[in-house]
Amino acid sequence: MKNLGSDLFDPPTTSTMESDCSNDVVPRDADFGFAFNDSNFSDRTLRIEILADDNSPETLPGDDVSQSLSDWARHRKRRREDVVKKENAVDVDVIEEEQIVDCNQPDTEDGFGCENEDEDGVAMVEEAKSGNEAANCNDSNWSMECTTVLRTITLHISSPILAAKSPFFYKLFSNGMRESEQRNVTLRINAYEEAALMDLLNYMYSNTLKVTTAPALLDVLMAADKFEVASCMRYCSRLLRNLPMTPDSALLYLELPSSVLMAEAVQPLTDSAKQFLAVRYRDVSKFTEEIMHLPLAGIEAIFSCDDLQVASEDLVYDMILKWSRAYYPELEERQEILGSRLSHLIRFPYMSCRKLKKVLTCIDFDHDLASKIVLEALFFKAEAPHRQRILAAEESLNTNRRYVERAYKYRPIKVIEFELPRQQCVVYLDLKREECANLFPSGRVYSQVFHLGGQGFFLSAHCNLDQQSSFHCFGLFLGMQEKGSVSFPVEYEFAARSKATEEYTSKYKGNYTFTGGKAVGYRNLFGIPWTDFISDDSQYFINGVLHLRAELTIRQ
Repeated sequence: MKNLGSDLFDPPTTSTMESDCSNDVVPRDADFGFAFNDSNFSDRTLRIEILADDNSPETLPGDDVSQSLSDWARHRKRRREDVVKKENAVDVDVIEEEQIVDCNQPDTEDGFGCENEDEDGVAMVEEAKSGNEAANCNDSNWSMECTTVLRTITLHISSPILAAKSPFFYKLFSNGMRESEQRNVTLRINAYEEAALMDLLNYMYSNTLKVTTAPALLDVLMAADKFEVASCMRYCSRLLRNLPMTPDSALLYLELPSSVLMAEAVQPLTDSAKQFLAVRYRDVSKFTEEIMHLPLAGIEAIFSCDDLQVASEDLVYDMILKWSRAYYPELEERQEILGSRLSHLIRFPYMSCRKLKKVLTCIDFDHDLASKIVLEALFFKAEAPHRQRILAAEESLNTNRRYVERAYKYRPIKVIEFELPRQQCVVYLDLKREECANLFPSGRVYSQVFHLGGQGFFLSAHCNLDQQSSFHCFGLFLGMQEKGSVSFPVEYEFAARSKATEEYTSKYKGNYTFTGGKAVGYRNLFGIPWTDFISDDSQYFINGVLHLRAELTIRQ
């Protein structure tokens, strides 16, 4: 990533260029607009040659106020593809006593090239070619010389002002080479870049922009990236954040060229775009089809969110797998994108063990990666609750948040299964105080599904109105998932930890023959009113967590 913190009007950084120029700092909000293109306040001449864009009009889509962001994005993509086709051209001619900087050619030798490889490169030629070389327009190496120059703009510029704003111009004017002493400089740009470059040059003098539409601001933003004007990138980013955000605009901000996305100045804009998408698609169940049609940037923004409202992590796994199969039909390509970009979005430690078994045999994941993430998930599940909380807290500081629990509609559980001497399972369900408080006055929360004897079961915690005492209370219920005529006799016991012993104490036992879709439980598990159960001095919350346990045994 290139260093865009070198604007002398911005807070100083530790960059080499800034340390060299620290004595030349100008007031940050200085307005030199009066000096723009004024020979009385200039020491050089900037000649801008506007090159023809093949098969497209000269005007920028961003100049049209009614231009949509999607049209602008398609236009930019088409223009970028056209530029890539021309990148086999090499150095251009240097006119005597005049320095030419071709902003359409990559430079890999001089070290003066623009580091933005996604946008057009910048090349500066130190020595002029001979007349014979320059005259051979049929040579493919001189294809840029044959490009039509639509028009030329000549501006009077102040090298100290431009150099203070941009490392690109600083290197150009202050590198001690012969070119830095020349009074005339020529830039060559494509026609679609003209408006953005003029806006950028005006900004470098006045610290403000006249353009207000998102497409025009994005064009200036990319011009600022190309010519390394960090303060303008920050300025455009701020204006774009203040505009109404839409799914299209948010996705466009996240799909900008990589050099722009990596710039610190644009980070607040991309963070806002990610936040917008995460909030809009927070309830995954309402937008399943729409999410399946989003590009990779949208998928990453949504599923990296901690506050995602989703039934379970199993569903996150299924959706990401379905999306990757649709967008990457080739297995090798799909394995690559899952391994490098998508697998870390799935919180495998919060998936059910039944689903983790399927991960091990899923060909979409590289076998070694699948083994690693499943083993990691199982070790986390085996940890004591306090250790899990420590791991989650440590992980919350990192970009990889695999141990951080989301706002699941079906709460994660820990299950221990026994086959002998009888089929039995022990289920542990932990609920945070805030989750319990949100149940009042008539809410309920469900656990993930667990299995016993081939049947699916779940726990549900309720806030109930006690029918005898007419006060609210906490209840716990056990339900069987499958519907149908199946009859399933089960012995069950509910228990909870208390502060007194920090051990699980039995609260209710029962026998029930389940049929499809039925549930059984106790409306007032602790035998106290809701206010006592949820109070700050409640004996059932240990470090803000309610620990519940259910034991199920198949009756013989």
